[in-house]
Amino acid sequence: MNKLTYIVTAFEALSSNKMRSALTMLGVIIGVASVILLVSMAEGAKQYILEKFTGLGTNLIIIQPGKIQTKGGSFPVAGIATTHKLTLSDVKAIERQATYVDGVFPMILGALSVKYHDAHADTTVVGVNEQFTKIISMMPSIGGFMTKEESDAGRNVCVLGYNIWKALFADKNPLGRIVKLGNFYFRVIGVMEKKGQAVGFDWDDLVYVPARSAEKLFNTDSLFGIRAKAISKNVINEAVAQITQILKKQHNNNEDFSVVTQESMLSTVDTIMNMMTIVLGGIAAISLLVGGIGIMNIMLVSIKERTREIGLRKAVGANKQDILIQFLIESATLSTTGGVIGMLIGIGGGFIMQSMISGFHISITLWSILLSFFFSAFVGIFFGVYPAYKAAQLDPIESLRYE
Repeated sequence: MNKLTYIVTAFEALSSNKMRSALTMLGVIIGVASVILLVSMAEGAKQYILEKFTGLGTNLIIIQPGKIQTKGGSFPVAGIATTHKLTLSDVKAIERQATYVDGVFPMILGALSVKYHDAHADTTVVGVNEQFTKIISMMPSIGGFMTKEESDAGRNVCVLGYNIWKALFADKNPLGRIVKLGNFYFRVIGVMEKKGQAVGFDWDDLVYVPARSAEKLFNTDSLFGIRAKAISKNVINEAVAQITQILKKQHNNNEDFSVVTQESMLSTVDTIMNMMTIVLGGIAAISLLVGGIGIMNIMLVSIKERTREIGLRKAVGANKQDILIQFLIESATLSTTGGVIGMLIGIGGGFIMQSMISGFHISITLWSILLSFFFSAFVGIFFGVYPAYKAAQLDPIESLRYE
């Protein structure tokens, strides 16, 4: 028998019992569709998170009070007991001495209510300096940001987040208006562009003031943290070393702070998301194995039903290899056909869900499609070997006598 005859014979055998063949393929279809859909969801989530991180800027360096004792690039936790806090003098020292740093700003955080006439909103006030917009990829959509003079002098000026502007002023121009933050009055000089949520903050719910003004607002000189930006990706390690050396000198040679790069954080996130992708793909692949067992079961039943046919083929000259190949092609046809249908359902289902569900992200990768398809083909061949071998070993005389 030539290859075309094998294939034609396999399709004739499967089409003679269409319903049974369709139900047998169902396990493979569900398995392949699940692998593609779950892996695409995990990849989409990973790309979304990485975009949020990098969307805030590049070459970022995060400095937090408190020393992290473990390695691995985890995010420093605020509030760790320190022998020396971070202050504005540390920011000035980095700004003056760090040659590999392109910009640096302090962060002071606190929750307050912001009021304008009868309108008010609960907000998080962030004390920064004029270099904030240089380091973080955000710019005002109305007005401007604080100047160096306003920052150094601690002027009572503020820039509103998008949601705060809407809550207090609706669509009216807020520039020059006076709002009340806690017990202090601030003049509005700008409104930040709409940014949304990223790395634990809803950036549209913030109000930005000079760090020296924030010190008065919250009666503290302790910083939540410091953010810096290296002049290029190639010198991030040198910038970290410089910052570490400068701060140790500031802190009497005590390294009671933590310096983490954006790159190390992204690497950690990438590792976690890759593991999640593998786990989800593995869970979905279990249904492919179940589908393979279904193929084996149906092939064994088929051999029983076609015992006389096998005997007749052998009687007219078919050898063991012919029978073996025929049944292997039948099982492989079931699995690959199911694989193709599953691929189409997985890809189509992903795009449909993305268009219908707000915030749903998918990233369909070629490797997930090819992996699921070839795995489905492998499953069909693997679970078809035993039935095919059993069919090839049937005695032709006994097969012809079989009722």
